[in-house]
Amino acid sequence: MYKAIIRPILFRFDPEKIHHFTFSLIRNISKLPGMKSLFKSLYLVEDKRLERELFGLKFKNPVGLAAGFDKNAVLYNELANFGFGFIEIGTVTPKAQEGNPKQRLFRLREDEGIINRMGFNNEGLEAAIAQLKKNKGQLIIGGNIGKNTQTLPEDYTKDYLECFNALHPYVDYFVLNVSCPNVGSHAKLNDKDYLLELISAVQNANSKFKDSKPILLKIAPDLNNVQLDEIVELITETNLDGVIASNTSVDRTGLKTSDVRLKDIGNGGLSGQPIKQKSTRVIQYLADKSNKSFPIIGVGGIHSAKDALEKLEAGADLVQVYTGFIYEGPKLVKTINKAILKKTQ
Repeated sequence: MYKAIIRPILFRFDPEKIHHFTFSLIRNISKLPGMKSLFKSLYLVEDKRLERELFGLKFKNPVGLAAGFDKNAVLYNELANFGFGFIEIGTVTPKAQEGNPKQRLFRLREDEGIINRMGFNNEGLEAAIAQLKKNKGQLIIGGNIGKNTQTLPEDYTKDYLECFNALHPYVDYFVLNVSCPNVGSHAKLNDKDYLLELISAVQNANSKFKDSKPILLKIAPDLNNVQLDEIVELITETNLDGVIASNTSVDRTGLKTSDVRLKDIGNGGLSGQPIKQKSTRVIQYLADKSNKSFPIIGVGGIHSAKDALEKLEAGADLVQVYTGFIYEGPKLVKTINKAILKKTQ
């Protein structure tokens, strides 16, 4: 019903406006008596065989919602009823910021993809914490953190630390988002020496808490093998808890969408089916090169159970959906979990 009726209606309107409309709709419908139970009966798959234990956390199932969907942590309690094993909120920055000028979110229907240049638009740290205090504890929550756009290069680490320290009591794991192509000084955020400095600073802050939290690094799908070798070295050297592979891509190779349309859209990060193979390649390379010495969360182009299984077989321990959730609807999570169960038989 979603793909046949609901999606065609939603796709007639501006993507960002529809995103906010859908949030309000889910929130209001979820308040109605019996709707929580109905959603769970439709989408939730509960089975011990789906459970995964990684970096000291027990996930109910290996299918999560990637960062960027619930940026401000306003809908995670309701989204928990759609069968996710974990939800990653953010990217959260210390101060609220509007992000890049609109229009900044575009559907590539022929490619089943999305281009965004949102620019870390979010309501800031205090707003996220206020929402996270409402956590009903239904599933694991990850905190994806970044820097404010106007922050000077010498203060990047300060921004990450401010988010890390403030969010620490409210999330189960952290993701250092250093690979988003829609923020300034992208080059510095991918410099190995700076990453060593950043990771060391965050780990030092982590050690001061009684209950340290897992810290992961989110990387781009466009990295070459030399750069991926550096990532493996970085993870080994710092003993970081894991990697999320991958973020959005700046590559436009092989798209069905016309060059005229792409030129009209302009710059931004590409997600969805067009980056499926790129992200899977990154997962496979990291897993092989490191001899599977650290956990990997696979994300990028998962629109079916087959896509998810490919990520898991390549070396991912967990997977996340975002664009696929928009194109395929909430049934996607259930379909993936059922396919994973079938593989275990």
